[in-house]
Amino acid sequence: MRLFALVGLLLIISLSAPAESATMGAMDEGAGGNLAVLSTSPAARSLANPRNATITVDFDRAINPTTVTPQTVMAFGKWSGPVLGTLALSNGDQRITLTPNEGFFAGEVVMVMLSEGLLAQDGSRLPDGGFHFDFWVASASGSLDFTVIDTLSVRSNPSVQVQSYGGFATDLNDDGWADLSIVNELSADIRTFLNRADGTGLFEDYLTPPAAVAFRASPSEPADFNGDGAVDVAVANIGDASVSILLGNGDGTFGPQQKITVGQSPRGIAVLDVDGDGDADVVNSNYDSNNLSILLNNGNGVFGPPTFFEGGGNGEWALGAADMDEDGRADLVVGTRDSQTMITLHNEGDGTFTVMHVQPAGRAWMLMLGDLNGDRHVDVSVVNSDQNNGGILFGDGAGALSPPTTYPTDPFALATDLGDIDGDGDLDWITSSFSGDWRLFLNDGNGLFNLFQEFPATAAASCALMVDIDNDRDLDLALIDELDDTVQLARQNGGELVERIYLPLVAK
Repeated sequence: MRLFALVGLLLIISLSAPAESATMGAMDEGAGGNLAVLSTSPAARSLANPRNATITVDFDRAINPTTVTPQTVMAFGKWSGPVLGTLALSNGDQRITLTPNEGFFAGEVVMVMLSEGLLAQDGSRLPDGGFHFDFWVASASGSLDFTVIDTLSVRSNPSVQVQSYGGFATDLNDDGWADLSIVNELSADIRTFLNRADGTGLFEDYLTPPAAVAFRASPSEPADFNGDGAVDVAVANIGDASVSILLGNGDGTFGPQQKITVGQSPRGIAVLDVDGDGDADVVNSNYDSNNLSILLNNGNGVFGPPTFFEGGGNGEWALGAADMDEDGRADLVVGTRDSQTMITLHNEGDGTFTVMHVQPAGRAWMLMLGDLNGDRHVDVSVVNSDQNNGGILFGDGAGALSPPTTYPTDPFALATDLGDIDGDGDLDWITSSFSGDWRLFLNDGNGLFNLFQEFPATAAASCALMVDIDNDRDLDLALIDELDDTVQLARQNGGELVERIYLPLVAK
């Protein structure tokens, strides 16, 4: 048995086999050309995968074992964080298996990246840009009966507003429980509440001092930028024309920010490997500059100056990353405010993007991506603030999007979030409205949504996180109020499924 000591991982030769796989299409090169991915398990873009899933990738030729490292094979769970475990070669060295040390978190999306540094024994490598796929983890059947068990205050002084815009629920101290990190516009910081880790779904007071970012910090994305196994974060600061990168210490705190000047009014932010070198890069949208910025990571969590490029519309605002054309690279989806379009941008694999498709869609504020109708193509959920609605656009797997199906929201919708709240194997949808409440829509499995419940906000619903806060495997809700600076913890109770009585779809 060949044995190699690696940072955070162990490479062994084993005979494990995948439980489920998907055959790849456009990425297949083979026949003496580039190294080609034949299939993955879990299947790319699949839903409801087990928490204890192993990750396997099958290739068309034998892999050079010396190139199988944590720098060439990486995975990150949106809520569980960096995936550490055992790397194995099997099946004549044509299969790589990553067996995580710990289970994934219920209901999270997991991103897997293979870099260009992964080589075959004949010296060939993956096509430019490496290889990317993601999958969703199953959540347990939910009762759809919610109780607000606590309301967290994000303020230090009750009379001083911090304007809590949104946040993320990634496990920052690696204790196996989701923590809450809230991004605040006026106080220009991140305030983290550590989970009590006792099954109650309750949290400690936020850690002090808060982690400093910049004025009107808004959207955020967690990642592991320096490969040390701790959760880091990127934040777009719309009032400072900058992006902040904060490296995590592994205990819930962050080091000093690296602040990078980008375009004017940066709003959307996405994390992906732009250049195929095996580390997570950042792309952000710049509304008033009418462009996007690429920030390349040097592998140590240090980012270079921005490279600007046009997004194919006017007023680029909302942003997300996923493999829209299923060629094994993470593409970009951009929602524009001024031209009111949804644009898919093809990742060329060399650090550049080109327009694939432009679809009229509305004045987007935020978008979130996932397979909404079960066809294993990436779809788009979006909220259009001024039009008081949300939209669903279905992807065709080749980069194009359907015209939107729209649903009324409360006034000025500014957040869209996805998760399998009832545990039936499809992604449900919740919208947040600045001048209203949170609306929970249930998916019928075919991408049609019914309004099931409204959760009242004290002042201004700004964001909702679908996350398992008590580790009972069903999803709960963390509801963030932007003007009241609070987080309502709506725990999903166990027991029988409540009767599904849908509410009328009307605008307010």
